[in-house]
Amino acid sequence: MTANTSSHVQPGSSITLSCQLKPQQHSKQCRIAIFFNSSERNSSYSSSVSTRFLVHTYGKHMFTCKILCEYGKKLICGIDIESGNPPDEPRNVSCVQHGTDGHPICTWDKGRLTYINTTYVVQLSNGTDVLYISEESLDTRFGSLALSKLNFDSTYTIVVAASNELGSAFSQPLVFMLIDIVKPHPPKFSVEFEHSSATNCTLSWHDEAQAQLCRLRYRPLTRHAWSMVENVQGEKCSLYGLEPYTTYEFQLSCKIHPKQGLWSNWSTYQNRTPEAVPTGVLGVWYRQQDVGSQQQNISLFWKALSKSEARGRILQYTVTFKALDQQSPVAEAHLTTQTSYARVMPRVNYKITVTAENSRGRSPPASITTDLGIQDLPPPQEVSAIAMGNSSILISWKPPISTSASISGYIVEWADTHRSLEPHPAWVKLPASNLSTVIAAVSSATAQRSLHITDLQPGEHYVLWMTASTPAGEGPGGNSELICLENAGEWMAVVLTCSLFLFSACMCSMPPARKALHSLLTILVPQWQSKAIPDPANATWAKNYASVKAELRWPSSLFLPSASTFEEPEPTQVEEALVKDRALLSSSGRQGRGDWALQSSRGHEEPRYEPVPSTADGEVCEQQLPDLYRRMVEEEPTGHTQNVPEYIANPSTSTAPPCLPLGAGTAEDLPELECHALSVFPTTCLTPVFPYGGNLTLDAVKINCSSFTR
Repeated sequence: MTANTSSHVQPGSSITLSCQLKPQQHSKQCRIAIFFNSSERNSSYSSSVSTRFLVHTYGKHMFTCKILCEYGKKLICGIDIESGNPPDEPRNVSCVQHGTDGHPICTWDKGRLTYINTTYVVQLSNGTDVLYISEESLDTRFGSLALSKLNFDSTYTIVVAASNELGSAFSQPLVFMLIDIVKPHPPKFSVEFEHSSATNCTLSWHDEAQAQLCRLRYRPLTRHAWSMVENVQGEKCSLYGLEPYTTYEFQLSCKIHPKQGLWSNWSTYQNRTPEAVPTGVLGVWYRQQDVGSQQQNISLFWKALSKSEARGRILQYTVTFKALDQQSPVAEAHLTTQTSYARVMPRVNYKITVTAENSRGRSPPASITTDLGIQDLPPPQEVSAIAMGNSSILISWKPPISTSASISGYIVEWADTHRSLEPHPAWVKLPASNLSTVIAAVSSATAQRSLHITDLQPGEHYVLWMTASTPAGEGPGGNSELICLENAGEWMAVVLTCSLFLFSACMCSMPPARKALHSLLTILVPQWQSKAIPDPANATWAKNYASVKAELRWPSSLFLPSASTFEEPEPTQVEEALVKDRALLSSSGRQGRGDWALQSSRGHEEPRYEPVPSTADGEVCEQQLPDLYRRMVEEEPTGHTQNVPEYIANPSTSTAPPCLPLGAGTAEDLPELECHALSVFPTTCLTPVFPYGGNLTLDAVKINCSSFTR
């Protein structure tokens, strides 16, 4: 088998494949065919065949030549052709040596995939010698190769060559010295803060290669922008003007030579600057409320300092009171950790100061003077509040009416209407020139969106609807829904019943389960339940009823349920006859009690039953099973005893009528016996009873199921 191309082609190439058989292999009854994979391309009954194939996909294409005869196929030969791309020019060639004691590693970008075997070789030259090293990486996109240790003073040239069956390519040469490709390891450094100033620090580091140039960058963790310090020489650097009590991130990178070489990766260090004395002044406001004629309650409120003003963790606040109407007032100092303070004081004016304290000192005092006459000031006019729609409220007002007192500013307070203004409201102090302010980020409580309703009665119908309300009133009702809770108990009973039925059906569908169930029922139910109940259609009277004088027309099928219909049977006429005598056939004793199997009625042999016990005066007493059958025998005047129909007599129960004496009475003397509904349980029986007289229809027969013994 031959091809008009080489074993490697590019997609889009057209190839012609030929297969030639030797003369001794050719048979006119067989044909020769060329297959591509498992698909037949062309065939011929001659000794040669050829086909043209257009390559569309990458990868290996397998062609085979086979002989096809009636008795089967035979492989003769084959050829593989691979489809791929010639290599691209390797790009971005670079070499890096990590640390002074490492080995150079060169990497490059291979370009597009070739889909066929491609070899990459690194040509390393120092000006006199050339070293060829094959690629070690199996990555299909990027190539890499580890070189041996290089001379520190030599200049090297590297070219990456790529080749396969479809072509070759070479990278641009990379010329370097070892100092150019060495990348130091990230330096290890530490940060120390000055005790006298929390805003200054010193960085110290040590580099294994004794780097001559470093660079530094730092920032607070709350910011994204870096502050850079370039061209740091030596192994120490000092920073100034940092923010107190702020966590900073410091990063350091170095390289061996100031003008050559590579920068190391950044090494990172985090630390928090020490605390400093607070600089901010607290914003303080107060409320005055008279308590009697000589006392007053002064409630103070202040806002916590911002982080930049606190410059540390505030430990406590100091509140001082100094009475203004005394000759030599003595200040009273009180400490608290809250942002409010209340105290009952004599009803005089006070100068009050509040300071914040951290581990380094106290903030400048915030001072306020109480004035008992301030209650006489008129309030601002036309105060209004307008919702801005972005969780903010615009508050505006007009100055109070003219007054002799000068107004130095305004205080705006706000609070949730569901909460009291105590112990302290939200507030803001504004200068006298401001006649409006915006309260931002006002918390808006979200209305409840779900409700669990309890104590609903199952089976009851309920109508539900909803309305929404605001302080302005209640809105219209929404759509209404009619609901009714199902009775969980009824559903549980239905589910359990269905589950039991399905389980029973699944179990009974398996023969082992049916066998085990049959064995269990055999043990649990009474023995007579497993006995065969004789078919009344096989009774003697049914065999010989044609010879009976009072010819009966009861088909035996009336005693058997029909599988095809449940229609009422046609009425059957029964001719009334006097019974001169009644006799009970006694059993031969070979059958045990409860064995009801009838013997063969063929011939003249009568079936045998258990005898019915009799009393001294000849009366048959009521009793339970197994004496289900009694026979009435009518004596003819000729002295011959004729067979009369057997019938199923209702055995006596506690509520049954008294028994009849043997040989006495007629069919009219038989009382009406009542039977219950037919079921599959052991108390089932089928007992047709003669009426008192006249014609009998089967729809007048009643059934009693109380004759079975347990």
